[in-house]
Parts: sequence; C-alpha cells; structure tokens
Amino acid sequence: MAKRSMRSKSRESAYAQENVHPLFPGRAGWSPHDAEFRDRKYVKNIRAMSPAQQQLMDAIDSQSVVLALGPAGTGKTYLAIAKAVEALESGKVSRIVLSRPAVEAGESLGFLPGDLNEKLAPYLRPLYDALNERLGGKRLKSMIAESIIEIAPVAYMRGRTLSECFVVIDEAQNCTYGQIKMLLTRLGWRSTMVLTGDPDQTDLLPGMSGLAEIAARLERVPEIPVVRLAEGDIVRHPLVASMLTVL
Repeated sequence: MAKRSMRSKSRESAYAQENVHPLFPGRAGWSPHDAEFRDRKYVKNIRAMSPAQQQLMDAIDSQSVVLALGPAGTGKTYLAIAKAVEALESGKVSRIVLSRPAVEAGESLGFLPGDLNEKLAPYLRPLYDALNERLGGKRLKSMIAESIIEIAPVAYMRGRTLSECFVVIDEAQNCTYGQIKMLLTRLGWRSTMVLTGDPDQTDLLPGMSGLAEIAARLERVPEIPVVRLAEGDIVRHPLVASMLTVL
C-alpha cells in the first residue's frame, strides 16, 4: 500500500513538472520585484526610461507650463497623464482636464451617432486608455461622473479659466497657432499645463499646424521648458524607431 502511494505521488510530481513553464524563459531567479520586466500598469510610481523622459518628468514637477515634443511612442502622453494622476492623488490639484483636437487621421468618418460624449469617444480613446491603465476602469468612470476628470475637445475650451487643475493638451500638432495660443491662455492659479505633440506628424493641411512655431517662440521664455524627445526615447516596439528613421 505504501509503495503504491509513493508511486502515485511520484507520477503527480513528474506530471506537474512537465506542465509548469517559466514565466520568463532564461531568467533564472526572476523576482516579481524585478522592475525591468514588470508590466508598467502595476507600477504605482512610474520611472523614466531615458534621460529625455526624466527631463520631461522633472520639468512637469517644477514648472507650470511644459511642452513635450517628439515622435510617436516616446511616452509624451502617458507620462503627462501619469503625472496628472499623481498630482490629483497627492492633493496638488483638485481635478484633471484633458483636451484633444477632434481631427481625423487622413480620412473622414462622417457623422457619428450618439450624444457629444459618444461622438468624441473615438478621438479621445488614447486618453481613456492611459487613464484606465493608471486608475482602473471602475475608478475612472466614477471620477468622470463626478467631474474630477474632464475630457473635452479643444473647441469647447474658449472662455474658460482652469484653476487648481492639471491640464493635458494632447496631439497639439493638430491645432492651429490660434488654437494653441487660446489653450495656453486658459491657465489659472495653482495649475499645471502640459502640451504634447509631434510637429512632424500633423493631420492638418501643410502650414496649418502651429505647434512648431509656438514651441520656437516659447523656448525664449525661461519659465517654460520645451522638452524635445527623439527616436532614442521610443518605448514602443523597437521597429517603430527603425521605421521613423526612414519614413
């Protein structure tokens, strides 16, 4: 009886070993605390992946207006929203305002059904994705319902004064000079505003984007840092950087 029991345990152990595979092959001794391989959505305090990203994070911490320019995948929007959530949770601001121009990428979708929020949802999806990653879907819905987080199109920002809030203007390369000037002058007391965009990837007609000119002018203002990220700061698939060097 004892021998049969030992043989049974031996077979179970062998079966378990055959069907258990390492989460990261070739990484013996991997620990859940190994930050290099952890999914960023489980990391409460984000960290820079390049010196330029660290420069951007430091600028957001110390200045009221920051411009972040760079190609796709350099973390401009994600870092800005992560800093916005951090400021909200620490009590530095009372709400977050996110804005993005409703410009289609080279093709027209026609008239979209639904109310204003439903019509704008496809354009604002990247902002929702970043917020959902930092806050979770249930908490994000609650904050939007309570107007702690507001997501608005650029067209609805005129005439407002944004005080005690963290403002992120995403895809600013799809704004005209006049629109960006209007957005910058919405800044109120105890607020932080971050503009992100790629001047080389605009969906407007040639010569209409105002981001490059605005950035060149604001670089003369010592209190407004203009952080320029490059292909070496891309944190998406390595092929993205390779493609951007030839496209």
